[in-house]
Amino acid sequence: MMCETKEGARDMPGPRTDTGAGDGGVLTLAAVPIGRADDASARLVAELAGASLIAAEDTRRVRWLASSLNIELKARIVSYYDAVEARRTAELVGELQAGRDILLVTDAGTPGISDPGYRLVAAAATAGLRVTALPGPSAVTTALAVSGLPTDRFSFEGFPPRGQGERARRFAELADDRRTQVFFEAGRRLAATLAELAASHGEDRPAVVCRELTKTHEEIKRGTLAELADWAALASGADPRGTPKDKKKGSGAVRGEITLVVAGAARRSRRLVPAGNDLGGLPGPVGPGGPLPPLP
Repeated sequence: MMCETKEGARDMPGPRTDTGAGDGGVLTLAAVPIGRADDASARLVAELAGASLIAAEDTRRVRWLASSLNIELKARIVSYYDAVEARRTAELVGELQAGRDILLVTDAGTPGISDPGYRLVAAAATAGLRVTALPGPSAVTTALAVSGLPTDRFSFEGFPPRGQGERARRFAELADDRRTQVFFEAGRRLAATLAELAASHGEDRPAVVCRELTKTHEEIKRGTLAELADWAALASGADPRGTPKDKKKGSGAVRGEITLVVAGAARRSRRLVPAGNDLGGLPGPVGPGGPLPPLP
């Protein structure tokens, strides 16, 4: 049995707590609406109005949001997007260390969730600076909530890999995962992605395509992966069965921001009666102990 001296104990690493006010500025991750500006919380409005330094994925987007909310921004706004994220992180940590607070926002949703933010949070945490959050919308949890698929266990997969071989391997790994899977995808790649998922997961695997969530043209399509793949191909004009009018309307892509929710393996039960713009069957509601009883 080892005996530890007091000197040795001081040398042992231990948990670190973010430092409080007075030791540096505070990094606040501010979630912004994923669609309608008027979904903004009162706290977000107050933080935007009072901020002195805002790091934004798109400076034009945050100015639009402020204008829509009748906020007069007083902050210095710097860009913080993928191409400059690595370089600008050191600059922003320097601002925090100098005692300046930073409000971090992305184009939509919560920073760091398939959006810039991870590097800055990691660097600030390493420096012992305080990191906090202004919680709010996320397309991930919003799509999951409206999907009607099991929510007790899920995985967020972000955007699928671009390379065909890497995509095939990733989808093959996920095919037997029992958790509900949430993806982001570009409209121009949606039809191909759905077809590939149908091949890896099975054509009859239930899924839901959420397009333009919370926006004026919100659309939620439910069905099997095969049914949704056919729909996306027709909507994008890639399906030869489409009429010239369909192809012109499609313009090669399903338009808008897309979040795709796919049922996990072996989590299907009974089919629900299609309603609205549903394309096909869905699994019945599933609770921790199995299928829930039918709704009255």
